[in-house]
Amino acid sequence: MARIVVDAMGSDNYPTPEVEGAILAAREYGVEIILVGDEALIKPALDSQNIDGLNIRVVNAPEVLTMEDKGENLVLKARAKDARNSMAVGIDLVKNGEADAFVSAGNTGAGMVTALFRLGRIRGVDRPALAPIFPTATGSCVVLDIGANPDCKPENLYQFGILGSIYAEKVRGVKNPKVGLISNGEEEGKGNELVKAATPLFKSSKLNYFGNVEGKEVIGGKVDVAVTDGFTGNVMLKSSEAVAKLITDKMREIIKNGGLLTKIGGLLVKPALGEIKKLLDPREQGAAPMLGVNGLVFIGHGRSDATAIKNAVRVAKHAVDVNVLDAMKSAIEESLKN
Repeated sequence: MARIVVDAMGSDNYPTPEVEGAILAAREYGVEIILVGDEALIKPALDSQNIDGLNIRVVNAPEVLTMEDKGENLVLKARAKDARNSMAVGIDLVKNGEADAFVSAGNTGAGMVTALFRLGRIRGVDRPALAPIFPTATGSCVVLDIGANPDCKPENLYQFGILGSIYAEKVRGVKNPKVGLISNGEEEGKGNELVKAATPLFKSSKLNYFGNVEGKEVIGGKVDVAVTDGFTGNVMLKSSEAVAKLITDKMREIIKNGGLLTKIGGLLVKPALGEIKKLLDPREQGAAPMLGVNGLVFIGHGRSDATAIKNAVRVAKHAVDVNVLDAMKSAIEESLKN
């Protein structure tokens, strides 16, 4: 049975989404859930729910890392041996072998720093990366990095490609995933200096390297893994989410304010619109894996609700089941021999 830690103090509305999502996940996926956070807040929320027969327990961690924790203050809280914040306590459970994966909807930067100090990196990885799943015309694409590393070196992008390829194969079930470098043109030689310098590393590797890809090729499903620096990836992620929301909001507005025929048409296409909304809904993936740290860590949106938390646990469980961490370690070790 997979043992998943849920940071009960992570979301904007903690601990309600975490508690409700944990209950849904424990019931649906048969996992052991360890809720980490302020026991005085978690216990009443649990007691108000029916958890008979569910494998859920609470580990007390009364302190919370917030968006205000930055710089030296964050580092001190992330690395202190006697840290009592929910991220540190939860990640330590993974480090000590008491849990298999950690899920949080908390501060991404705090999650990255805490995981780095307490779990360390996979040998051969210089910088971990956040790797969400983008919906595409043909299925999905792992995009990394989307914010953890605004500035990167060519070697970082190459490592991202290895990590993303293993994740796509093991967790997403893609055989021999195609890997592309996000650029401003498809032709080799296009892109900034970072992309140009990284290209030879990808071409000489054992990755199934596709070449440069523009944003439209990523969304069009040309590759299974798209690699970029965290600055570009974050802009791409936020822009994609905003465009998706704009389209769905405008469609609802047009149908609502239209005439009789428009409203009838809206009713006819409602099932299809529901499927599109589900495809674009970030709650469906729940959280993005932090690839490259020496443990399974997943970070979701601060606005996560119970559905998002439940799905984050599902993704974490699957990563545990397919032993993706060991597969990434082996792939990185192999790359060091080249």
